[in-house]
Amino acid sequence: MGLDLELDDLADATGRRPEDIALDAVAQRVAKEASPVRVTAEVLADAHADLLRRLGQ
Repeated sequence: MGLDLELDDLADATGRRPEDIALDAVAQRVAKEASPVRVTAEVLADAHADLLRRLGQ
């Protein structure tokens, strides 16, 4: 069974639209991936704050 058919079946079983289920899945994935990326960016920004300040002037 293809992913599109599984999505349609899930949507039918839950009374939701397939696009709403897909949007929820994408939002969950983005939230999961964004958190560690944000932490790494903050660590790098803190470690190089002086250089970033000088570059901004």
